[in-house]
Amino acid sequence: MAPTPRRAEQAARFESADAHPLVRPYLLTPEERHERRLQGQRRRALWLAVHGIDVGPRRIHGMEVSA
Repeated sequence: MAPTPRRAEQAARFESADAHPLVRPYLLTPEERHERRLQGQRRRALWLAVHGIDVGPRRIHGMEVSA
């Protein structure tokens, strides 16, 4: 059975995919992990602020502030 043009195209796509190294998208560098943690904290603070709960910083310009 001769390969159809579509099957030949699919086979070529799989062969070319083997030339690229696989990268695990869920593995993060420590810097990326830290940045995502900070982003999560900012999003949580914003969500709480929308609902009237202040979880802002405890120190502003080196001065201790009360909540």
